[in-house]
Amino acid sequence: MLLAFQFQSPGPIMFEIGPITIRWYGFLIASAVLIGVTLSQYLAKRRNINPDLIGDLVIWLVVAAIPCARLYYVLFEWQEYAQRPGDIFAIWKGGIAIHGAIIGGTLAAIIFARLNKTSLWQLLDPIIPSLALGQAIGRWGNFFNSEAFGQPSNLPWKLYIPPSNRPPGYLDYEYFHPTFLYESIWNLLVFFILIYLFFWGLKHRDRLKIGTITFVYCIAYSLGRFWIEGLRTDSLMLGPLKMAQIISLALIFWELSD
Repeated sequence: MLLAFQFQSPGPIMFEIGPITIRWYGFLIASAVLIGVTLSQYLAKRRNINPDLIGDLVIWLVVAAIPCARLYYVLFEWQEYAQRPGDIFAIWKGGIAIHGAIIGGTLAAIIFARLNKTSLWQLLDPIIPSLALGQAIGRWGNFFNSEAFGQPSNLPWKLYIPPSNRPPGYLDYEYFHPTFLYESIWNLLVFFILIYLFFWGLKHRDRLKIGTITFVYCIAYSLGRFWIEGLRTDSLMLGPLKMAQIISLALIFWELSD
């Protein structure tokens, strides 16, 4: 007999002190960044890369990735935000897209590598495992905001969504696929694969090419994201197509053809 794990968010607010409100979404993103910086600098040392250089790059990545992730999301949901423009900058309410972050972060990394006259892939390999771990952590922000869920489901691990968060056409359904959990677990698995590959490469430096870790991440993450996105009801769309699936396929074909 399967054990039942019904998920239900306690709400987006972590705690309040007077006028100060701390939200789970912001707390998880901040935690992911801090953990990511620490881990990336440690991995950089193991590859004899200046950890201060990685620390500087992470600042560039955060400054570029978070606004781009928000801009990407807002552009595809413009009809909604055009009616309430005051929420465009309310990132603490949720609404960022990882593919927007990847695009912004990649551009920042390319510029940073050229300015510092160093290999882009040499810089990215110690950071990519932290990205996967950060995604695994950040997805729980969707849980607390009751967003990014899948189609109706009655599985033992179903997720309860309050009526105010249910999309049109699903108001009579209470339980949905916890796609935030699927992606969090998938990203965690990808993280462990990348960490194993990283340390294996330290022992077999002549057999692991620079950039391989970044290559594996793009393929592994995109495969999982393509499947999980097919379950979601709130995907960012380009006409009848789901943008996350389009970009996932594009990343897979780009990496395999490189």
